[in-house]
Amino acid sequence: MSILFGIVVGLALGLTGGGGSIFAVPLLIYGLGLSAQNAVAVSLGAVALTAAFGAVEAYWRGLIELRAGLIFAVAGVATAPIGIYLGDSVAETVIVSLFAGVMIAVAVRMFWNAKSVSGESTVVRARPSAQAQDDPGTVCHYSHDGRLRLNAPCSAALVIVGVIVGVMSGFFGVGGGFLIVPALMLITEMGIHRAVATSLLVITLIGLSGLASAVVSGRDLDWGLTALFVLGGIIGMAGGRSLSRYLAGPSLQFIFAAAMLATAGFMLGKNFL
Repeated sequence: MSILFGIVVGLALGLTGGGGSIFAVPLLIYGLGLSAQNAVAVSLGAVALTAAFGAVEAYWRGLIELRAGLIFAVAGVATAPIGIYLGDSVAETVIVSLFAGVMIAVAVRMFWNAKSVSGESTVVRARPSAQAQDDPGTVCHYSHDGRLRLNAPCSAALVIVGVIVGVMSGFFGVGGGFLIVPALMLITEMGIHRAVATSLLVITLIGLSGLASAVVSGRDLDWGLTALFVLGGIIGMAGGRSLSRYLAGPSLQFIFAAAMLATAGFMLGKNFL
């Protein structure tokens, strides 16, 4: 079952981009019987290593904005342990309830993208799109030679959002792609393809930081289960990336959003009824 659930998570991540990995924690809790704290730790490792598989491919294809991604990731790596610490300090019911709230928020965003921003829902990991030029609404701009100008305001904006994503990733065990992708597109002039590819690098580094912090904090992890879950995630990611060119689109986003709402409702029901 660990491999099967890992495939589900990898497939969702490959098909939807940011947000697909959010299914990992409920599957680990209700499907494999892990505690919320241990499910968060296993999820961080599985999502990080699954994202690494996609990040390597994206790097060789030249899609990753390496410098911006590293600034974002370093801030997240530094704060992911804070999220782990906070998770150890609250009751399991609190983690589950807040996680269900995050799932609802992600589902709402997916519905919105599918309905209003079709460009974000039709492409997941395909070719790089044309960059916007000198959009006054962004902090980071590209120079004429195609390089991102990482001045002080741009770097500060990347650090601030990286800090937020790091804490949330450590606390909830999610990769944070549903935050990273829109943040990169808001702060910089990246198109959806480059933002999603860069998010894979960020997810990998922040996830590994959170996993290391969970191990140091003394969470009792089943490494065999984790390895099988990661294996399934890599298989699912490969399948999702292959299928995304045929299946990714508004209809698929609607399906995943509905699945998230149903899962969140189930979690809240189990938590309070």
